[in-house]
Amino acid sequence: MNIAVCVKQVPDASDVKIDKATGTMVREGVPAILNPFDAYAVEEAIRLKEKHGGKVSAVTMGPPQAGEVLKHVVAMGADDVMLISDRAFAGADTWATSYTLGLGLKKLDSLDLVICGKQAIDGDTAQVGPGVAENLGLPFVAYVRKIVEVSGGKMKVERLIEDGYEVVEVSLPAVITVVKEINTPRMPSLKGKMKAKSLEIKPLSAEAIGAEADKIGLAGSPTKVMKVFSPPPKGNRERIDGTPQEQAARLAEKLKELKII
Repeated sequence: MNIAVCVKQVPDASDVKIDKATGTMVREGVPAILNPFDAYAVEEAIRLKEKHGGKVSAVTMGPPQAGEVLKHVVAMGADDVMLISDRAFAGADTWATSYTLGLGLKKLDSLDLVICGKQAIDGDTAQVGPGVAENLGLPFVAYVRKIVEVSGGKMKVERLIEDGYEVVEVSLPAVITVVKEINTPRMPSLKGKMKAKSLEIKPLSAEAIGAEADKIGLAGSPTKVMKVFSPPPKGNRERIDGTPQEQAARLAEKLKELKII
């Protein structure tokens, strides 16, 4: 199987900053990591390659430093990488990002499957996976927790729903997003780290992938952030001091007064 994995470099969740003027996330000078949900996508792609043969290609859109997450993915076991990087992509919302990634994926030969993490921890929209599927014109399944079977040009999966899961069969090629229940990501191997260390990544520009200027970056993003703010605290608050035992006793009294217990 020839599998592509969409990955993203995201700011460390402990140090998130927003540019109030543009409503976009500040990435310069902020520690960055591989989006945690994408690690599960990479692991599943590698497992499918180990079982069915083929190769795994990792694709990301971002600034030049996003190449670091591609090196991490190669250290895990991916074969090829694609970095789509151009200043023109800056400020892209999920629509523009999906369009850009779709153009990059179309440059890969004979894809059988595209896997994405269910969402990125910086935006939490879960929109890029289905957006990529739409741009590629492929069937899509969200929240996959298990790949049951791959055979005869079709794939059977278990998809999480609110009160359990359902079994879905989809024709290949297809796009899926996966949840953390699907596997446990492996640690990079020594051999993989050595390969990643010598990896040369040549970014693809907007021109190289044939992107239309009015469909990329901030200018091509139909979503506009009008205001960024922290929601005000709600309700009355009371601080309970004392030892843990005293705090617990006082809390129990308050809950009884409010007829909660």
